[in-house]
Amino acid sequence: MSGTEAAGRLREAVASLDDTVDRLASQSRRHYHNPYEAAWPPAVDPEGSWYTAPELSSLYGTPLWDGLAEPARRRLSFFEAVNFFSLNIHGEKTLMAGLASRLYRPDLAGIADYLHHFLDEENKHSVYFGGFCRRYARVYRSRQVQFPGSPFTAEQDDFLFFAKTMIFEEIVDYYNARQAKDARLHPLARFINSYHHAEETRHLVFGRRLTARLWEVCAPAWGAEARESIREYLRAFVVMAWREYYNPDVYADCGFDDPWSLAERAWQAAPQQAHRRAASTRCLGVLRAAGVFDKDPADAF
Repeated sequence: MSGTEAAGRLREAVASLDDTVDRLASQSRRHYHNPYEAAWPPAVDPEGSWYTAPELSSLYGTPLWDGLAEPARRRLSFFEAVNFFSLNIHGEKTLMAGLASRLYRPDLAGIADYLHHFLDEENKHSVYFGGFCRRYARVYRSRQVQFPGSPFTAEQDDFLFFAKTMIFEEIVDYYNARQAKDARLHPLARFINSYHHAEETRHLVFGRRLTARLWEVCAPAWGAEARESIREYLRAFVVMAWREYYNPDVYADCGFDDPWSLAERAWQAAPQQAHRRAASTRCLGVLRAAGVFDKDPADAF
């Protein structure tokens, strides 16, 4: 497979998105937002408000949740929000690096203007997520391990970058969309979720269409074995992305015993398995419709 042939396929795939990226770029200009004008409360009370919707807590439906008094549930919801925002910080660092490395490539020239908006908006999101975590708690570490090198071709790495971005953002937006309109949440938590959801709707349109188009145009040239390796990689990515929502550091900060064991019990709890499946419905549907997935990542549910 020559680099010239791969570049031609990428140009063909992105060319079909011309109208979409023009419309999304216009919307980004029209709804430009300055995150540096935000008014941050001097302090927040972890037990005084909800910061994560109760039903979205990683312990919801488990015996421990059932035994917690409401102040303790609210404290858990605060640290769950810190974890959620931390996941976004780490995810967007990787995303911004990947977007920046793809700017001005001739084979991706058709989406270059929108990639600028995409990169700018992800940076602004990180301002909010980092602002909350640094002011009121800390940024939790990421447990994802990055290995040097890639077993995939450059063209396949491009597909995987955009597919993983779509998966990550679809799961995040499931939380954002519900919490943006949840009057129980502290106004600051509700605002951050609302703002992120409003801009992610554009990113998701782009990600869904580009992922499907790249697979349609590029994947037939890769061969059956390579396509199956990519499917396995993405199924593992879904599991890895979800695992980080069950963070032992959250449980330790809440004073719970044996946080690592608790994380595993929460992961295995039937209500949590059902929650993950519901929250994954959209991204899995996109991947199935595009022909990327022929079966779901069973370990996630």
